[in-house]
Amino acid sequence: MEDQKKIALFEQTPVPRAVAQLAVPTIISSLVMVIYNLADTYFVGMINDPVENAAVTLAAPVLLAFNAVNNLFGVGSSSMMSRALGRKDFDTVRKSSAFGFYCSLLCGVLFAVLCTVFKQPLLGILGADARTIEATSAYMKWTVSWGAAPAILNVVLAYLVRAEGSALHASVGTMSGCLLNIVLDPIFILPWGLDLGAAGAGLATFLSNCVACAYFLILLAVKKGNTYVCIHPKEISLSGKIVAGVCGVGVPACIQNLLNVTGMTILNNFTSSFGADAVAAMGISQKINMVPMYVAMGISQGIMPLISYNYSSGNHKRMKDTLGFSLKIAVGFLTAMGVVYYIGAGTLIAAFMKNETIIGYGTRLLRGMCLSLPFLCIDFQAVGVFQATGMGKKALVFAVMRKIILEIPALYILNWLMPLYGLAYAQFTAELILAIAAVIVLLRMFRAMERGNVGK
Repeated sequence: MEDQKKIALFEQTPVPRAVAQLAVPTIISSLVMVIYNLADTYFVGMINDPVENAAVTLAAPVLLAFNAVNNLFGVGSSSMMSRALGRKDFDTVRKSSAFGFYCSLLCGVLFAVLCTVFKQPLLGILGADARTIEATSAYMKWTVSWGAAPAILNVVLAYLVRAEGSALHASVGTMSGCLLNIVLDPIFILPWGLDLGAAGAGLATFLSNCVACAYFLILLAVKKGNTYVCIHPKEISLSGKIVAGVCGVGVPACIQNLLNVTGMTILNNFTSSFGADAVAAMGISQKINMVPMYVAMGISQGIMPLISYNYSSGNHKRMKDTLGFSLKIAVGFLTAMGVVYYIGAGTLIAAFMKNETIIGYGTRLLRGMCLSLPFLCIDFQAVGVFQATGMGKKALVFAVMRKIILEIPALYILNWLMPLYGLAYAQFTAELILAIAAVIVLLRMFRAMERGNVGK
C-alpha cells in the first residue's frame, strides 16, 4: 500500500499538489536549518564580542566543506535512487543507498581526522589571526573534530529518505536536530548558562547532529521492509554501475561545493583585512541572506525526486510542468524577499548585534547581497534539474562558471573598485549571467527531449 502511494505521488498526483507534498517539508526543514545557523550568530552576538562572532564566520568554510561529501554521496545516491525507481529497478535503489551511507560515514571520519591533525595551518588559511584564532579553534573542536561525521551523515540520510518520496520524514529528522540546537545554544553560549561563547555554539551543533542521526537510524529500523532505503552492509556494492551512477552526479556536485568553499575562504580573507568588525558584519549579512537562499534550495531539492522519476519513466511533460510551476513560485518569493531586505537591511543587522560600526558595514553589505536572490533561484533550479536527470557534466560547467570564471574574479575586481563593499556585489554579478545561461540551456534541453536526443 505504501509503495502504491509513492508511485501515485510521482505519476498521478496533480503537479501543484505533488510539488507541495515534496517541496514544502523540505523548505520548512531548510528554514529551520537557517534559523539554527542564525541562532549561533544571534546568541554569540548577544555576548557583544566581535571576536567570538568572527570565529563562527571564519569557521564557516570548513562547515560548508561538509557539503562536498553531502553532495557527493547524498545528491549522487538520491539521484541514482529516484531514477532507478522510475525504471522500477529496486535492487539498484537499495544498493545505491547502502553505498551512499557507508561512503559518507567513512569520509566524515577522515574529514575530522585530517582537520584535527592539520588544524594550525588550516586556521591560517581560513583567515584567523592572533585575536580570533583561539575562539575559532574552540568552535571547530566541536563542529569539526567531533562533529564532522554526524553532521555529514544526518544530511546524507535525509537525501536518501527523500529520494523515495518521504519528504516529511526527511524534514522531521533534519528539524529535530536543528530545533534542539536552537534550545541548547543560549544555555551553552550565554553568561547565565555555561558561558562557553563560540565553543558553546559548536557543542550545541555537535549534540543536535547526533540526535538527527539517531532519528534517521531509528526510522529506518522501524520501517524495515516498507522502505527502499537500505543501510545493511550486505547491500554495499562497488560495481561499476553503482559507482559510476552515483559519482556521475555526485562528483560534479562535490566539486561545485568545494568551489563554494574556495570562494567563501577568499571572501573571508579579503574581509578580515578590514578587521573583526567587518568580518562579523559580513557573517551576519551572509546568514540573513541565507534565509531566502535556503527556501530556493529547499524547492530545488524537494522537486528533485519528482524530476528524476518522471525523466527516467519518460513522462517529460510532467517533468517540465513541475519545473515551470516551481520556478514561478521561487522567483516570485525571492524577488519579494530581495525588496524587503534592501529596505530593512539596517534593522535586520541591528537585531543581531548592537554595534554601530557593524550595523553600518552590514547594512551596505546586505543590500548588495540581496540583489542576487531572484537570479540565484533560477540557477539553483537549473542545477537541480541537471543533478536529478544524471547530467552531472552540465552541473559542473555551471559550478565552474559561477566561481572560477565569474564570482572569484569579481571579488578581486570589485574589492579593488569599492574596498570591502564591492565584495557584496560579486554574487549578484555571477548569478545574473548564470540565470541567463540557465534559461538558454534548459530551453535547449527541452527541445532535445522533444526530438528524443536528450544529453546529446
